[in-house]
Amino acid sequence: MTSNRPPWHGVLVATALPFREDLSVDLDRYAEHVRWLADNGCHGVCPNGSLGEYQVLTAEERAAVVRTAVEAAPPGFTVMPGVGAYGAMEARRWAEDAAEAGAQVVLSLPPNSYRGDDRAVVEHYREVAKAGLPVTAYNNPLDTKIDLRPDLLARLHEEGLIVGVKEFTGDPRRGYQIAELAPGLDVIIGTDDAVLELGLAGAKGWIAGFPNSLPKACVDLYDAALAQDLDTALPLYRQLHPLLRWDYRTEFVQAIKLSMEVAGRYGGPCRPPRQPLLPEQAAEIRRTTERLLP
Repeated sequence: MTSNRPPWHGVLVATALPFREDLSVDLDRYAEHVRWLADNGCHGVCPNGSLGEYQVLTAEERAAVVRTAVEAAPPGFTVMPGVGAYGAMEARRWAEDAAEAGAQVVLSLPPNSYRGDDRAVVEHYREVAKAGLPVTAYNNPLDTKIDLRPDLLARLHEEGLIVGVKEFTGDPRRGYQIAELAPGLDVIIGTDDAVLELGLAGAKGWIAGFPNSLPKACVDLYDAALAQDLDTALPLYRQLHPLLRWDYRTEFVQAIKLSMEVAGRYGGPCRPPRQPLLPEQAAEIRRTTERLLP
């Protein structure tokens, strides 16, 4: 799978992390999942994101997940670990750990312990960049309460601190605004249910959740969207959208893990505080996934 593709481009799967029934991490299953995603056309994985439940991992588990992903990845397959942390120094240490493990790029939230101002955001990314790996910013104001506005992203890019941004607002207008203010900054689709809109707006990648269960359909959708092949993309998008929109809901981790189970993969339980889906939610996920299976 060798390629001249920048490692932050393509369909990069925000991987769900398999826990055993006793809620211990199953690294063997995780390695197998990384290989399966590569075999099914995905371009990389993003371990230790929210979908990977990084907030409830120990430091030892979090480091082991990155090493496992790197060891399982075939040549040319991206590993872009999340380095989200309360403080900039901790985020930098996770970026250094990713570099030591052999990752090609990192995904960095802004400070997420308080609503920092622009100065705090810039200093945060300066610290993460010291690890030496390319940095893709992650704009998720819903959770961090910090909006990486297009003008702020342009400032970070001009300083050479970031190469791309995972855009999670769900607002496709952001793609055009970012292209105007920071034309060299790559927009990475961050919400599964906005892949067509941001793909048409010029995105270069998709950090995606539902390829965990339906990789081929998701890759086909991404390819068609970037090729502006609406004859292919639009009907596929309409078929997938009832499932994709779960990516923006509070229960997205549980939903994706259940979708994996329906598709014949191992999803497994979540660690607390996440709770099992309500029966009506689970029924909807099962029904929708079954309808989409080949």
